[in-house]
Amino acid sequence: MSFGRGYGLGRRALLGVVAALVVGPQSARAGETPLKIGIIGAGHIGGTVGKLWVAAGHPVMFSARHLEEAKSVASALGPRASAGTVAEAIAFGDVVFLAVPYKAVPEIANEYGAALKGKILIDADNAIPGRDGALVDEVERDGIGAVSARYFPGARLVRAFNTLNYAILAREANRAPPRLAIPIAGDDKAALAVAAGLVRDAGFDPVIVGDLAQARRFQRGAPGYGQNVNAHELRQTLNLAP
Repeated sequence: MSFGRGYGLGRRALLGVVAALVVGPQSARAGETPLKIGIIGAGHIGGTVGKLWVAAGHPVMFSARHLEEAKSVASALGPRASAGTVAEAIAFGDVVFLAVPYKAVPEIANEYGAALKGKILIDADNAIPGRDGALVDEVERDGIGAVSARYFPGARLVRAFNTLNYAILAREANRAPPRLAIPIAGDDKAALAVAAGLVRDAGFDPVIVGDLAQARRFQRGAPGYGQNVNAHELRQTLNLAP
């Protein structure tokens, strides 16, 4: 499988991001069992958010277009992190985190859509002009939540972690309150609650924007995109109830 150029994260850049994160003997939220998380995409977003989940006590399996890229990320993070193929990461995860160029979505859906049915799938992808082809027009017309849902029928899809650069996520995670806000949207309320908890575990405050149709409010180019703000400020920007 090839996810396209720019999918992986070079080793030098990877080590810089690792140095920006504190990975210690922490645990998941008090009183809760850690969730196994499979990550498809060990690049900038997948690598950064995955490290934060490892630091919070969750076992994480990274996968990438080249297994060595996933191994490079996992090897720096201790025993809770591992690397595998995409199929292995999906089978491993109670939750699957998708962080790849959007043009890879049809290929991933074709090869692994059946395995993702019933899984909580957190989708962090963006459709970018000049990179993702005709999918960009589809997303602009129908909204990215609806498009992703069409490609992954049966998956318990939640949109999250698509609005900010990985360097901001690495720098701002677990900052003193008020914490950085992460908008999320989904149709499955139980999946949405799990995703909100994982946003908190990564060191941010989740802001539930609504169902998947509302994910277009924070897709690339929308008012909720690129907002480096706290939860109160994001709710104001999107005219959400306090």
